Amino acid sequence: MTAQQGPLIYRQKRTTRLTHWLWAICLFFLMFSGLQIFNAHPQLHFGKEAGFDYDNAAVELLAFQTADGQLQGVTDIFGHRIDTTGVLGVSDGRVRGIPAALTMPSGQSLATGRVIHFFFAWIFVATLLAWFVSSAINGHIKALIPSMADLRGLPQDVINHARLRFHHTKDYNVLQKLAYASVLFLALPLMILTGLTMSPAFNAVAPWLLDLFGGRQSARSIHFLVMLALILFFVIHMLMILAAGPLNEIRSIITGWYRVDPAKGGQDDHAA
Repeated sequence: MTAQQGPLIYRQKRTTRLTHWLWAICLFFLMFSGLQIFNAHPQLHFGKEAGFDYDNAAVELLAFQTADGQLQGVTDIFGHRIDTTGVLGVSDGRVRGIPAALTMPSGQSLATGRVIHFFFAWIFVATLLAWFVSSAINGHIKALIPSMADLRGLPQDVINHARLRFHHTKDYNVLQKLAYASVLFLALPLMILTGLTMSPAFNAVAPWLLDLFGGRQSARSIHFLVMLALILFFVIHMLMILAAGPLNEIRSIITGWYRVDPAKGGQDDHAA
């Protein structure tokens, strides 16, 4: 250890590390297989009425043939149409809501997409439940809940992040706590509940979910929007890891050991 380096501390417990990587694997397969399923009906509706007799899609990926015989892809968002040829609606010269490169499998196969999606969905649910139980026992959940002191320091933490001034300590900073808590206690449970709401079999067991989310179509739209929010979280998460020191951050989530800043008069937290 040099004068410029602080000590190594054991920061991430084994269960935290294991569930983190299982979530990463599951979400990878869930996203791409989910886009395969979405391609079977590339529309998002809110409310209980949807189908061929209704023209009430909030978002819709369309394809048209122009006067010169070319295919044109269009994304319709609340009646406002955007030309997305080559990306959405039409890609690789074919009518396809989401491009083949972003679906699993790459060819159009709803049945295969559903098998992959449901397989990893149940692994994901089991992993999340295991995390909640183990984290409640070992106290890790408390580390993710912001205190009043954390919230009072939120403006300064935002400024530190904006200036890329990161500090490395044992505890999460307030932005981390807010982000991780939002994902673990809100986004992921919401993904699971809306997914179950789309299942007719589960509707028979818990019909109240249909009322809670306003029908299967609304649940499907919320499910899709939460997926987009999780992708945004992932992108920001990766950027923060790169900015705060990728070797230290990756070592922490693989081995549990994390190098903190040298001891000073005051302590702040890091940003990954």
